[in-house]
Amino acid sequence: LPSFSPRETDRTASHRSARNMDTAPVKLAKINRVLGRTGNTGNVTQVRVEFLDDPNRSIIRNVKGPVREGDILCLLEWEREARRLR
Repeated sequence: LPSFSPRETDRTASHRSARNMDTAPVKLAKINRVLGRTGNTGNVTQVRVEFLDDPNRSIIRNVKGPVREGDILCLLEWEREARRLR
């Protein structure tokens, strides 16, 4: 049995997960409406998006960075929905 140091196995695992991110399926979603700013310093924008492959389905997501209506997002995770702003 080969012996691995903990650091070596962590590095191997991170490379493996990075490789999976390259081949992970993505969903494209179009921003329908900008709902507002959230986060401690207001650096996150809450938006309602509509999936391009299923126009009847829309969810609320938090987006970091500059966005506006009509932008297309590439979502790596599309099952989770953000909580609505209060």
